[in-house]
Amino acid sequence: MSVRIRAAVPTDARAIAELHVASWQATYRGQLTDGYLDGLSAEDRLRSTRDSIERAGPGRRTWIVEEGEQVLGFAVTGSSEDADADADRQTGEVYAIYLDPERVGTGAGRALFAHVVGDLRERGYLTATLWVLGSNERARRFYEAAGWAPDGTVATECVDCEMRPTIRYRADLV
Repeated sequence: MSVRIRAAVPTDARAIAELHVASWQATYRGQLTDGYLDGLSAEDRLRSTRDSIERAGPGRRTWIVEEGEQVLGFAVTGSSEDADADADRQTGEVYAIYLDPERVGTGAGRALFAHVVGDLRERGYLTATLWVLGSNERARRFYEAAGWAPDGTVATECVDCEMRPTIRYRADLV
């Protein structure tokens, strides 16, 4: 498979929003209620996705991985927004990474993840973090295979009207 990774542009917003919904519906089936997942809509995410790309703050980047003209996945990175992040902002964060459910296991997600981590490193971040739903075993295995590990920080996030545990993963970038 020959994939290309590039910075997202506003015209990618629809593909990203559609992929985001499809990924949630496949990934979280059995972890979140079917009613919640079935109610997700790319149309509902489209405006915020486009705004996120167009109005990205300094250091916030959205990347896509594509094959030909087909968007296979996306990731969003920047400075960590955690309250305990280094005061000098030397901690980067992978805010989101999602892949077309039909492309899981093809290497596209690994290529995208390696790219965004490399980009954080090149920008001078010394460590990086990400948050993952505690019940998302597949994603946790993916991050652990890439050398990331839970750092002991657990929070809760309101998803589907329930508080769900999220686990912070961390990796040294130096």
